[in-house]
Amino acid sequence: MVWFNSPLLPSRAVSQTDDGLAISLNAMREILSRAWMSRGPLALILLPVAGLFGSLVGLRQMLYRYKLLTPQKLPVPVIVVGNVLVGGVGKTPIVIALVRHLLHRGIVVGVLSRGYARQSQDLREVRTDSSAKDVGDEPLLIARTTGAPVWVGVNRYAAGQALLQKNPSVQVLVCDDGLQHLSLYRDIELCVFDERGVGNGCMLPAGPLREPWPRRFIPSAHCFELTSANQIPQGQYRIVRQLSDFAVRADGTRRNLKDWFQQPVQALAGIAQPNLFFDMLRAQGISLVHTQARPDHDDLDNLFINPSLGEVLCTEKDAVKLWRRHPEAWAVPLVITLPTTMLQTLDALLDTKLSSDHGLQIT
Repeated sequence: MVWFNSPLLPSRAVSQTDDGLAISLNAMREILSRAWMSRGPLALILLPVAGLFGSLVGLRQMLYRYKLLTPQKLPVPVIVVGNVLVGGVGKTPIVIALVRHLLHRGIVVGVLSRGYARQSQDLREVRTDSSAKDVGDEPLLIARTTGAPVWVGVNRYAAGQALLQKNPSVQVLVCDDGLQHLSLYRDIELCVFDERGVGNGCMLPAGPLREPWPRRFIPSAHCFELTSANQIPQGQYRIVRQLSDFAVRADGTRRNLKDWFQQPVQALAGIAQPNLFFDMLRAQGISLVHTQARPDHDDLDNLFINPSLGEVLCTEKDAVKLWRRHPEAWAVPLVITLPTTMLQTLDALLDTKLSSDHGLQIT
């Protein structure tokens, strides 16, 4: 089953006492996910609404194309990692991999994010001791795993200004999500797809697209298309996702995954596609006696863990919330390998920006 945040369905976690409601919502998500993969009866019924939505999106894009609206430009190059499909496609691990790549090159990087599902609405810095409820689980994960400065704000331009004011040495900003946030000028885009591709090719709600793809109305920055699908469409680069061979606890203790091969283990995942995490654990040779698939960005406040079912393995994204109450849980890092040819092209584009129009030099 594909789990995602649909604009037609609630994205908040459902209490475990509301099992019937949870089953109903999951069934509705399953119906939509299937409908969005083909142009069946439900998709055809929703096409008029999708046409209206597409017209509004196209009008907005044309306003930027003809400079009736002007994107705000920050003084350093901006790389946006986003998607055109509704729901999660695994952007944040790609952001982390990209930030690590740039840091390895000696480039000082900052990260911007809206901070999806956080309870606050203000502009704020993400610290390693921040609460996920205040800054969002993904920005907190990025800050903890990369050490780069991270700021969250609905207005990404304002967040970028605040980050640069406090961190003037930053040379490049990476924006986690925001492909449709056209008010922010970007130099490079990474558009991420998964095994769904573009689905049935229709706009919401008849299909999974947030905007027409490929773009027709606006000149975009240099855009790299990445996919985790096994079958790579022409013009896209394939990313490789695999679990690390170890897990880590809240106190920093590491343990090899093979240590759990002969032990009862339960797994938890509150991500867009939790079953992928469970399948990857099984592929590593771990027998799962129990799994809990939670909605993406679930705050895990109503989570019940039965210790008699074995130790808990979870994703890093879940751990930033889970460890506050269950520091004994083990987080299994996801390792992303970005295509070498894509990185080489991106580096060349970025070097040009750093040495010329943005007036910066690579250290």
